[in-house]
Amino acid sequence: MKRKKVLAVASLGGHWIQLLRIVKPMEKYYDVVYFTTLKKSKTMVGDKKFHCLMDFNRWNLWKIIPAFFKVLAIIAWERPAVIITTGAAPGLITLMVGRMFRIKTIWIDSVANVNKLSKCGSLASKWTRNVYTQWPALANGRVHYIGNVFEN
Repeated sequence: MKRKKVLAVASLGGHWIQLLRIVKPMEKYYDVVYFTTLKKSKTMVGDKKFHCLMDFNRWNLWKIIPAFFKVLAIIAWERPAVIITTGAAPGLITLMVGRMFRIKTIWIDSVANVNKLSKCGSLASKWTRNVYTQWPALANGRVHYIGNVFEN
């Protein structure tokens, strides 16, 4: 039986580390394809499929245009069943493109956002059904809490 494919995407840094902590255990059950913003990060995923995307944020939004086309190509090529991200902007654009393909999408807001959701997390909560926070006080009708990456 063919295993479902998960596209795991995050910006470099804390987003990437949190994503690895969440997704690595899933490798036993799913074909995980990793997608981040620094080629050197390939060393952290071993022999798993890996793609790289230029990083961008709200201060250099012009990069969203080439990023959009790169994400479009990766999703069309990989055909994941699910896209999961811990952010930030590259994860958000990947979820948006995934929704165009009717792919299930999951946003997990960074554990660093203690007092409120990130800007990208707030945007994701408006059109992604599966949005999670890592802090119980931030959960509401659209944003769910089921734990954080530091719990046992």
